[in-house]
Amino acid sequence: MYAVEFVNHNACWQETTTPSGPKADEVRLRVAWAGVNRADIMQRAGHYPPPPGVSDIPGLEVSGTITHVGDNVTRFKPGDEVCALLAGGGYAEEVVVDARQVLPLPEGISLREGAALPEVFATAWLNLFMEGALRQGERVLLHAGASGVGTAAIQLCRAFDHPCFVTVGSQEKLNACRKLGASDGWNRHDGSFVEAVKAWGGADVILDPVGASYLGDNQKVLNADGRLVLIGIMGGRNASLDMGRMLMKRQRFIGSTLRAKSAAAKGEIMDALYQHVWPRIANGEITSQIDRSWPIQAVDEAHAYMQQDANTGKILLAVTAEAD
Repeated sequence: MYAVEFVNHNACWQETTTPSGPKADEVRLRVAWAGVNRADIMQRAGHYPPPPGVSDIPGLEVSGTITHVGDNVTRFKPGDEVCALLAGGGYAEEVVVDARQVLPLPEGISLREGAALPEVFATAWLNLFMEGALRQGERVLLHAGASGVGTAAIQLCRAFDHPCFVTVGSQEKLNACRKLGASDGWNRHDGSFVEAVKAWGGADVILDPVGASYLGDNQKVLNADGRLVLIGIMGGRNASLDMGRMLMKRQRFIGSTLRAKSAAAKGEIMDALYQHVWPRIANGEITSQIDRSWPIQAVDEAHAYMQQDANTGKILLAVTAEAD
């Protein structure tokens, strides 16, 4: 099979070893589309290696058609069109994955749309509702609101009645987030978001992919008993923590990554999406947000586009499908 491999940090579409399997609890997919995630760029730069035993091929989410199922798999059959959450290996013509990390496409959703679902909705659901433990009516601050995870999280907040405030990098992105259901927002180029978020009512849960450079301001707007869920460190990994504020306001800081979780843990998240989110996608309440797509051979262009923070929603790669 052909796959993308990083050679001296350069992306090469080349022939490589076809993965073995599937084992008893796994399925094999013919990949149609792969989603691009910032983790792929970090891996390419040598900063985010795959977990032990996982393929060096990048790619954390795909859509495709099942070609083989393991002996213990009863939920799927060859020919089923599905999407899958991966720990790696998605930038390839074929992938083998634990069946617990696979979901049928929501009714009426194409393979292209389906590739934009697994990683972002799994990340948003995990960190808002499982790690962040959102309670009825609580308020959410979403940094990088126009990203793939951000646009998914906005829609989840709207669907489950949680007001959300976003920070973004342009007025155009802010307008797009408001259309998706954000209550209000702030252009980060206009300075600190603190006063705007305080005037809005503060945040009970913050979903933050930025890290160090936002820690102080996050603490200032986090309400009593609030939870800060850190999902990335684009703004650095070291910062000063006001432990007095943390103590007096009973603030909780939670570090969260999805990639290295077990298949069982990922299966719990996927089951929650299937129960609570997939019906809302099927009826059009929640939609797949796709910015642009490239053929897999143009992965360099897709990565450069993400590094420019140019996208609103997902960037996709056409693997065995045709990019439009």
